[in-house]
Amino acid sequence: MMKLSPYLGRASEFLIINSGRSSCLSSRSALLARHGSTTSGRSAAGPQDANDMNTSPKSSAADMNPTSTRHTYIPRRAMMYIPGDDAKKIAKIPTLIVDCPVLECEDGVALNRKEEARQLIHKTLETADWVKERKTRGLDVAVRINSFQSGLADQDLQSLLSAKTLPTTLLIPKIEGKEELRHTAHILTEKLAGRAGRDPLRLILYIESAKALLSMRKLLKTALKVADESHNLLALDGVVFGSDDYCADIGANRSNEAKEVLFARQYFLTVVKSFQRSLQAIDLVHIDFKDLDDLRRQSEEGARFGFTGKQVIHPAQVDVVQQAYSPAPDKLKWAQEVVEAFTRHQKEGKGAFNFRNAMIDRPLLLQAENIVAYAKLIGQPQR
Repeated sequence: MMKLSPYLGRASEFLIINSGRSSCLSSRSALLARHGSTTSGRSAAGPQDANDMNTSPKSSAADMNPTSTRHTYIPRRAMMYIPGDDAKKIAKIPTLIVDCPVLECEDGVALNRKEEARQLIHKTLETADWVKERKTRGLDVAVRINSFQSGLADQDLQSLLSAKTLPTTLLIPKIEGKEELRHTAHILTEKLAGRAGRDPLRLILYIESAKALLSMRKLLKTALKVADESHNLLALDGVVFGSDDYCADIGANRSNEAKEVLFARQYFLTVVKSFQRSLQAIDLVHIDFKDLDDLRRQSEEGARFGFTGKQVIHPAQVDVVQQAYSPAPDKLKWAQEVVEAFTRHQKEGKGAFNFRNAMIDRPLLLQAENIVAYAKLIGQPQR
C-alpha cells in the first residue's frame, strides 16, 4: 500500500480525506479549503498562505505521517456493518466496493445468535478468498466485538484470536473507562505475542455515552499509551461516534437532521483532532437508509466538519458516502497540475513559483502530492 508524505502531520490527513468537501477547518488545515472550489462553489485559486500549515512544535517525527511511520494508511470512508451470523450477507461482501466491511458481533446480532456469529466469523477469516485478497491488497477487514459491559467480549476475543487469519481492524464498542482499555490491551498483546512480525492489529474505539464523551481525551490518551507500549502489536487508528446509543443515554430523539447531536459531534471531533497523532474520526449512521439525498447532505456536512468517514448500514449508502469523503474532481485536478508545474519549474532551476495567483513552494507541493496519492489509494480515476 502506498505511503503518504510525512511532511505535514495531522494537517495532511485533513488534506487527503476532506480535500474536496471541507469549508470549515482548523488553522492547521485551513489551506485545504482553498485548494479549489468546494461543493459550495469556493474559489479554485489554490492555497494562499503557507503559514497556515504550521504544525504544533509538540509534533514528533513519528507523528508526522497520518498513521506514523510504523504502518500504512487504510482509508475508511464508509464503514459498513454486516451481521456476523448471516452467511448470505457475508457472501456478498466481495461484490461491495466498500472501504471497511465490518463483520458484526454486537448490535446486528441477536443475543441467542452470538455463538453462531463467532463461529461464522472465525470460519470466514480462515477460509474466505475475499479476506485473503483484501488483506493482500492492504484493504480493511474489520470485526466489531460486543462491549465489555455485556460480558460477551472475552468470548468474542477468544474465538477471534484463535483464527489463523486475523482481521486487519478490531472495533471495540461502548468504551467507558481506562480499565476496559487496559484489559483489552492485556488480552490482545498476550494472544498476539506469538505472531510478532505481522502488521499491528488496528483498533477503533466507540464513544457512545455522555460519560464517555466527557472522558474522551483521557480515554484516548490511555488507548494511545497502551498501543505504544505493545511493541507494534497494536495501533490505535480511529474513533467512532455512536449516535444512537448516545441519544438513548441522554434521552434525545434521533432525527435525520441530527441537530440533537450537533454539539456532541463537534466536541467529539475536536477531541480526536486535538491529538498530535492522526486518528480517524468516523461519523454517525444516517438512520433512513432509503433517503440517499439526505444521506449525501449529511455526509458532505460530516466531511466539512472534518470527519474522515461514516458508518453505513445498507449497500445503497456506500457509494454516496465514499464520494462525499473523496477528493472532489477540481481539487484532484488542481493537485495534479501543481505537481506537474512544480516538476517543470524544478527542471528550469526554479524554486517557488506562481500558480493561479498563489505562490507554490515545497510544503504546498507535498499537499498536492498527498491528494494525488490518496486518490490513487482509493482508486479514484485520474485525468
